[in-house]
Amino acid sequence: VQLQASGGGLVQAGESLRLSCAATGTGSFFRVNAMGWYRQAPGEQRELVARFFGTSIRPNYGDSVKGRFTLSRDKAESTVFLQMDSLVPGDTAVYYCSANIWTPASGSIDYWGQGTLVTVSS
Repeated sequence: VQLQASGGGLVQAGESLRLSCAATGTGSFFRVNAMGWYRQAPGEQRELVARFFGTSIRPNYGDSVKGRFTLSRDKAESTVFLQMDSLVPGDTAVYYCSANIWTPASGSIDYWGQGTLVTVSS
């Protein structure tokens, strides 16, 4: 299983970006227990941005992004999309896709994507 992330870049404050993350190599029989995004700014600890847990309709959001970021997923629940609006310089960080996925071969394992850089200029 791999997580393929895309969509980072450089934007100005107030603009928007959309990140995507797709789980690949799962085979046809799998279960996504959780999937979403974390971020890590220079010198800071990694923090939750947004994440779906199980089959919950509503994702959990980090306090700093509530009301500005929206996490959604496709019908197969193997791809998530993070719509980031009203970006501020404090959102500058490397964003990591994360998922806990169950497959018959491996059981439930935590996976991490390679990270995508989001830079917001003032």
